[in-house]
Amino acid sequence: MNKLFSIAATSTLVGALALAASAVAQTKDPDMTGKEKCYGVAKAGKNDCAAGSHSCAGQSVRNGDKESFIAVPAGLCARLNGGSTAPGR
Repeated sequence: MNKLFSIAATSTLVGALALAASAVAQTKDPDMTGKEKCYGVAKAGKNDCAAGSHSCAGQSVRNGDKESFIAVPAGLCARLNGGSTAPGR
């Protein structure tokens, strides 16, 4: 009985670790390597992707939308007027 319990516990642990690794892999965007999201600087219709009121690129309706971002080289956003690495600031 102990061996059966050990096998079940091990397979449950392996499954949980695989699921966690999959979630981490999905959060990394290969196109963002060396870049950061910069909110509040995109021109209307020139954002890179999802925001509060729309779901994808090119759908922002106003300049400087604090919920829309563009991808810029890492470290550049802090130097842009109105730029923020977090939405809505």
